[in-house]
Amino acid sequence: MTVAINCWILRNKKLDGIGYFTVNAVANLIKNHPEVQFKILCDKKFTEDYFDFANVTKHKIFPALRHPLLYVFYMEVVLPFFLRKHKPDVMVSADGYLSLSSSCKQIPIIYDINFEHKPGDIKLKNRIYFKFFFKRFARKAKRIATISEYSKKDIADYYKLDSSTIDNVSCGINSNFSPLDEQQISEVKNKWSGGKPYYFFVGSMHPRKNIKRLIDAFNLFKQKTGSNFKLILAGSILWSKTEIEDSYTNSPYKEDIIFTGRLSDEDLQKMLGAAYALSFVPIFEGFGLPIVEAFQSGVPVICSNVTSMPEVAGNAALMVDPFSIDSIAEGMVTLSKNNELRNQLIAKGHIQKQLFSWSRTAGLLWESICKVTGVK
Repeated sequence: MTVAINCWILRNKKLDGIGYFTVNAVANLIKNHPEVQFKILCDKKFTEDYFDFANVTKHKIFPALRHPLLYVFYMEVVLPFFLRKHKPDVMVSADGYLSLSSSCKQIPIIYDINFEHKPGDIKLKNRIYFKFFFKRFARKAKRIATISEYSKKDIADYYKLDSSTIDNVSCGINSNFSPLDEQQISEVKNKWSGGKPYYFFVGSMHPRKNIKRLIDAFNLFKQKTGSNFKLILAGSILWSKTEIEDSYTNSPYKEDIIFTGRLSDEDLQKMLGAAYALSFVPIFEGFGLPIVEAFQSGVPVICSNVTSMPEVAGNAALMVDPFSIDSIAEGMVTLSKNNELRNQLIAKGHIQKQLFSWSRTAGLLWESICKVTGVK
């Protein structure tokens, strides 16, 4: 069998959530099935060795995806030509884009459809493309892979699809996350927070990540407790930063709020591992990878009680209402004053994390491929 995998999403050298999913899930899929020939479609500048296996050929396709007009050119001109020439049994698309004109069987991985619910959160040109094409991609697909039961139901309901044609393949945990010892924790805190305990957030500063309310809740937490805690936020600000800047500038505790920018993988592992807790309160997530990364790091979690996050966290996190500053602040207060609860959450996180692995995700993705191709 031959499987083509669209990995154009990896054109960005700095991996984000979808990038990490693609690298880990696809690498495990390839490794687990040496009997299958995989054709990886990638950007012309792709040089990484993620998929360097004997049963892989890489195909660098021009032009690079940079604009919605080029997306259409890729999907409806370049991709059909490639699929006709190489005749794979199925194509899996890691960014969810499909060719509407190709007769090849296709499986998009659609992580979430936040852009349908909050279209104003993305740039106009991308909004137009997503709103027009994704419902067509969903209906064109032989099957759809997604990453949570929440997203599965959301996609089925919104696009009026039979949910039995959608497979939840879940996510794994990157292996570089692990608990730190006391000396390591002390070193990290001395470097980043002046030796003080800190609540930690990691993610792109997208509107759905709810950074403004997180900062406002931290202000309320400080006001209520008078504690020496810091709030550290790691990630790139890729969208309008006005709202975040205003909250930060107007905070009476801004000296205790630290923006690190994007961290290296090594620094992220250390920063998360040394945190008092992860404070992760988005208003929408297709999965919420930092939650399970915190479990892997032996760090307790405060997270939102909406969309996919209760499903991912199980009973191993302190749930709060992301739309309520009071609720987020109360979560911080409760955890800061209750070390027994903190230890209980760490122990429960150790159990909950066992539900997630990239090997399992690759296995579920393989099952989806088999349903489409008829291979048993």
